[in-house]
Amino acid sequence: MSKTTYTLLIIAVISIVTILIRFLPFAVFRKRTPKAVLYLGNVFPYAIMSMLVVYCLRNISFTGSTHGIPEILALLTVVILHKWKHNTLLSIVAGTAVYMLLIQMVF
Repeated sequence: MSKTTYTLLIIAVISIVTILIRFLPFAVFRKRTPKAVLYLGNVFPYAIMSMLVVYCLRNISFTGSTHGIPEILALLTVVILHKWKHNTLLSIVAGTAVYMLLIQMVF
């Protein structure tokens, strides 16, 4: 089997598995969604965002040269924008831009 054929087969298998994973819940829960799945759908977004915040802020050094100022300002940007506009994508992009500008140009 050639390398190209092998690569195409891998891509085909990955595509089929991805499609099955995406559509299988709709086929299984066609009539009624279980309460446990609805509960997890309500709880997971908050849990994931909390884990991301902890992951992003875990290495802040308040004794270092920047004293954690870029991270705190980026976090404040995200919180303020999200409370104001209620747009998650805008908040994340703006917070990332503020952080990158601060560490590249200011600190």
